[in-house]
Amino acid sequence: MKRVIHLLGKQNWCMRAYFAMALGAATAIASPAQTFTTLANFDGANGGGLGEAINMVLLQGMDGDFYGTRYDGGANVNCDANSGCGTVFKITPGGTLTTLYSFCSQANCTDGSAPAAGLVQAIDGDFYGTTAQGGDKNYGTVFTMTPGGKLTTIYSFCSQPNCTDGAGPFGLMQASNGYLYGITYAGGANNDGTVFRITTGGKLTTLYNFCSQTNCADGGNPYGTLIQATDGNLYGTTYAGGANSGGGTVFKITPAGALTTLCTVGGYLTGTLVQATDGNFYGTTAQAGTVFRMTPTGTLTTLAIVGGFPYAGLVQGSDQNLYGTTYVGGANNNSVCQGNGCGSIFEISLSEGTLTTPYNFCVQIDCTDGALPLAGLAQATNGKFYGTTVAGGADGDGTVFSLGMGLHPFVETRPTASKAGATVIILGNQLTSATSVSFHGTAATFVVHSGALITATVPIGATSGKVEVVTPGATLSSNVPFRVLE
Repeated sequence: MKRVIHLLGKQNWCMRAYFAMALGAATAIASPAQTFTTLANFDGANGGGLGEAINMVLLQGMDGDFYGTRYDGGANVNCDANSGCGTVFKITPGGTLTTLYSFCSQANCTDGSAPAAGLVQAIDGDFYGTTAQGGDKNYGTVFTMTPGGKLTTIYSFCSQPNCTDGAGPFGLMQASNGYLYGITYAGGANNDGTVFRITTGGKLTTLYNFCSQTNCADGGNPYGTLIQATDGNLYGTTYAGGANSGGGTVFKITPAGALTTLCTVGGYLTGTLVQATDGNFYGTTAQAGTVFRMTPTGTLTTLAIVGGFPYAGLVQGSDQNLYGTTYVGGANNNSVCQGNGCGSIFEISLSEGTLTTPYNFCVQIDCTDGALPLAGLAQATNGKFYGTTVAGGADGDGTVFSLGMGLHPFVETRPTASKAGATVIILGNQLTSATSVSFHGTAATFVVHSGALITATVPIGATSGKVEVVTPGATLSSNVPFRVLE
């Protein structure tokens, strides 16, 4: 697999005219007031600061805590130049960090090593994830883990002859049909990666082999995590291939496996896409340093030039703005950043087309606030954004941080679309005394499980729209509209 340092070492190359011209590019202005907090420090034993952390976005669990992975570090060091084999960790909103699992705890690393993506918590309450290495064949695994940290490997890649099942997986997502979907960077029929489907019990089906078209016009080496759009299809990106030997594609694939290449982007697509509430898709190009907009039919526009290698994808905040990170660049520098800048958090207003920088890393002495935010951000139901860095902090191995932008708390539904009669999980804060739940104005039956978790039944007759939870202190709306499926 290509490591991040390989990406950084590539020379800049001429991009297409829409990158050079930056049509509709946002204009940078001063950032608004915000509150930044360093919550915890990685120290090697609880997770290292090296490796590919592009897709390691934190996940808010059903208990209100946050869960994530580190590519190296941990209790076992028989991987990658003795830097550790990676970890799964939990951190509370107050900053208490617990290592739940250290990879390569089993002989020959059959439990996997080097997790290169974050976790997904399935409807069954367990977490699912992947490792890029280890397993029976040392080409990566899919694992399940209980909230208490009991890990079980449910699939080892390259189990089929010539690795036709793929090798080097990235993140997983659970679609509305209950299956888990993911991609592998390599392997498959053409050794250029795959899209796969896997059950929670570990039965894997290869849905698509990349570079199946002449000159890899369909793309090769997919990166990041798939998303399910409002049309029910899955969308993702490839790092290579595309028309005219371009540098990456955006593709659509049905849950059954029919793939359509929507556009060739260039500039190295390494992050996960986000579909915003306007229906368009947004992403980043690492080498070109841009944020782009793509319509559902594949029309591409450069939205902003942010520079600084925005390797990770974007998140749309509850204020409808886009938020992301740049790995380097920003206003501050330090020896740990090798003269390239220590990274930043940026915000783009979709309504006004402005670019702001709410935070520049390494503003504190010796970068105790962290440096080099390689992964993207996640917005929690308390309204704050959470993320990690791979360097800086008290021990030099990176940090976990939060960024408050003055946004109000909200509730999040999992999934965001379902049929009437289905049970839906609702995450939030201070939900213990909730008095009502409604789906676009239609009252629903519900059960309060904790201050962070409610389950509700999608009511008969409900239509698509915001979910509302009424508590004695506030009325909380869902961050995105809930879609009632027919």
